[in-house]
Amino acid sequence: MADRFDVVVIGAGHNGLAAACVLAKSGRRVLVLERREITGGLCAGEEFHSGYRSAGLLHDTAQIRLGLVEALNLEQHGLELAAPESVLFAEASGPGLLLHADNDAAVEEIARHSLKDASRWRDFRAFTARARTIAEPLLNEIPPDLSRSGGLPGGMPLASLARSAWALQKLGRSEMAELIRVPPMCIADWLNEWFESDLLKTGLAHGALVGLWAGPWSPGTAANLLLAECTTTRSIRGGAAGLATALERAAVKLGVTIRTSARVTSLRLDSDAVAAVVLESGEEIGAHLVAASCDPRTVFLDLIAPGLLPLTVERRAETIRARGTTAKVHLALAKPLEFASRPGERVERARVSGRTLDDLERAFDAVKYGEASRVPMLDVFVPTVARPELAPSGGDVVSMLVHFAPHALKGGWDAAARERLGDAAVEALEAVAPGVRATIVGREVLTPADIEVRYAVSGGHIHHAEHALDQLAIRPTLACARFSTPVRGLYLCGSGSFPGGGVTGAPGALGASAILQTR
Repeated sequence: MADRFDVVVIGAGHNGLAAACVLAKSGRRVLVLERREITGGLCAGEEFHSGYRSAGLLHDTAQIRLGLVEALNLEQHGLELAAPESVLFAEASGPGLLLHADNDAAVEEIARHSLKDASRWRDFRAFTARARTIAEPLLNEIPPDLSRSGGLPGGMPLASLARSAWALQKLGRSEMAELIRVPPMCIADWLNEWFESDLLKTGLAHGALVGLWAGPWSPGTAANLLLAECTTTRSIRGGAAGLATALERAAVKLGVTIRTSARVTSLRLDSDAVAAVVLESGEEIGAHLVAASCDPRTVFLDLIAPGLLPLTVERRAETIRARGTTAKVHLALAKPLEFASRPGERVERARVSGRTLDDLERAFDAVKYGEASRVPMLDVFVPTVARPELAPSGGDVVSMLVHFAPHALKGGWDAAARERLGDAAVEALEAVAPGVRATIVGREVLTPADIEVRYAVSGGHIHHAEHALDQLAIRPTLACARFSTPVRGLYLCGSGSFPGGGVTGAPGALGASAILQTR
């Protein structure tokens, strides 16, 4: 019997839905299988306390690929774009630093802390803008086939190579050398070269460490800040949940079939090719093309029975590092959140990063020994600033990504450890937003172990695999760097693939493009 569907997509997170939409728009019959009862994955908005809804696990939406938004007409499906949110680098005393995307406003804020840094900010942004001309085209193309003799030929479109070569030539010798020098650096050294303000440096470094098993003095961390600067476009108003909703609507409009509560437990192979997906219920769905948006360790170590893959492939999958260090705390507040440094202002994004780069490093030190930091670093998002309907009238939703908390906590994540983590996060927020504790009417704490269970991500890692430099340059492995796998008909399309995690849609769109190019 002929297969009913041309492609089966595993996972209805934003990358799985993006892949499904791209494939369906090209005329493919697509089935999406989602283990949970709702779609959206890490971007899904959910009620965590009566009347209070989150806007997704992930906060930063400013790397969403605008080409994908346009190609799928997502704004017609309810997606609202806005300028990237200003981010408050909060402090207990003093004005804090509200870093704006607009350079003029950013310079004015930075000048309150350092006139020298204010004078250098435009130069810093100009350098990252020039780096963007090199990086952006490469990050939106299927990577070159480095496994073939000769590397690039036959792998990357000549137009992309020509654009990048021309941009490199325009940079000049010194800036070309700088672009090569920076990514392997630690973020602390790079920022120390540019700036003197501790508040500015810690706030910027914090953004480079999200989801990493690293501190600011770890080599290769500069690459993450540079990557963010090279891909920032527009933000999604109200958070990542808006993207999940728009993608689901677009998928349905394009004829995609979406089945929720349909957990895939294994892939049946026929020789070296995928033949079917097997559900927890025992149902088999014939499939000669499968796009897996789940993390690569899950694909190769859980969905495929041991011994069916070449031993080298299994061993390489086992070495993919996915050590979650980020927890999530949702707070339901009876009153709006107010920061001490910005009384009376509505702040949508904030970072609580300590006073110095060494404070960040000490927070990471705990993870090395299997402990959660007693003074965690917080990435704070208040989605009710843009979406007041997420809370009852007068209330606020506060979403906090909490670093550093290891997945493999010494002694395990029991109820007491979970509450200690939540208490530490609230205490850190209270230090910069006095009185917030008294306004809390509900709380949800998700440890990395909880994130692993709820979202089925190995190690509870929010990016599916660590953003260490080696795992960004070739992601997830050399054999799978172009989305195809050693199993014929099986492709990857999740955050564990190029160009990495976050709310971008790029892995899903590029994974779908790889399928369309080879079929």
